[in-house]
Amino acid sequence: MKKLFFYTFMFIFFATEAQNEIQWKSSMNIAANTYSNMYPRTVMDRKGNPMVIWGRMSDQAVFFSKWNGTMFSTPIKLNPTSISVASANWMGSDIAAYGDTVYVVVKRTPETNDTNRIFVFTSFNGGTSFKAPVELAIIADSISRFPTVTTDATGNPLIAYMKFNASFMDSRWVVLKSSDYGNTFSKDVKASGWGSSAEVCDCCPGSIVSSGNRTVLLYRDNNNNMRDIWTGFSNNNANSFSSGFRVDNNNWMVNSCPSSGPDAVIIGDTLYATFMSSASGKYRTYLSKSNLISGTLGTVSNLTGTITGLSQQNYPRIASDGNAMAIVWKQTVNSISQLPILFTNNIANGLPINYDTVDLVDITNTDIAMSNGNIFVVWQDDNAGSVKFRQGTYNKAVVSKLEEPVLP
Repeated sequence: MKKLFFYTFMFIFFATEAQNEIQWKSSMNIAANTYSNMYPRTVMDRKGNPMVIWGRMSDQAVFFSKWNGTMFSTPIKLNPTSISVASANWMGSDIAAYGDTVYVVVKRTPETNDTNRIFVFTSFNGGTSFKAPVELAIIADSISRFPTVTTDATGNPLIAYMKFNASFMDSRWVVLKSSDYGNTFSKDVKASGWGSSAEVCDCCPGSIVSSGNRTVLLYRDNNNNMRDIWTGFSNNNANSFSSGFRVDNNNWMVNSCPSSGPDAVIIGDTLYATFMSSASGKYRTYLSKSNLISGTLGTVSNLTGTITGLSQQNYPRIASDGNAMAIVWKQTVNSISQLPILFTNNIANGLPINYDTVDLVDITNTDIAMSNGNIFVVWQDDNAGSVKFRQGTYNKAVVSKLEEPVLP
């Protein structure tokens, strides 16, 4: 009986390890370093081809490039010379896609000018061409920054951004939506303010995710310098945000802005959110699981255990495809930057204990997308001065309803 138990245990162990294996291809540059590499973001088109945007600070440009099966297209500059775009190592433009409909949101500079608003560039052919930009955030004497975008169940854009008064105070997050695929937009509605705080953390990007009629806006709060991650939650496709809850219980007290935001995915009734916190005194990345039915936080855990020589972790990003899920982030170990990844092809089984490594040295920030057994990772490489790309493949899991993820 003991031998039978041992062999059964070993079978389960190796089966679990196998489901978390990624077969990697070699990394490559998306484009020459003359195009720069600020804050890359990636999504996929209808066929599962990755599309990437990033910024160039020298002329405040935003670029778009797309994988054609063998290589990336020559980058195209999306913004006309009349619209200079804000980007940096820690913030920039954002992209979302629904099939071959693509939305790119940018913030015009200088950000403190109330007439420099947010713009959305829309493509209906998978990024082959883009329409003229539509101006958003026409909000009288208010100031806007940090646009982020997702799509609803019909492919219409949902756009969130941070909003201030003319004195750069009263920071809060708002959401606006379109019902005609980005031609016009509704009036913005407030989505933050659920942490009993007067303001949000005013230099931390946010994230917006959607599934069915559910929309979740994730942001870093500022409750008398407690800067944990909260959500605004909508059950009516972002027409209003009538509730919110915390997804981070670290109680991080800091009187300066950490300039690091959250990211999330929705799988079933569970919100998986990833973020950085230094409540322990060290910059560490976390994953939390929350129940969207009850609007309550379930668990919060570090992405990794103790790592010898680890000095900091930051900028986590998360992606999913069905029940498969992966998280990437930047960490520094023995003064060397790393790009780790945690992956499972069935989140019902949880994430593995050990991470894989996508790349080493000179990683600043990263992003990830998943589709049909493929993982696509992009990152800002400041040694090469370019945006790097790496593709991996994995075996998709066969998931029954009994295996769908539930809140622990």
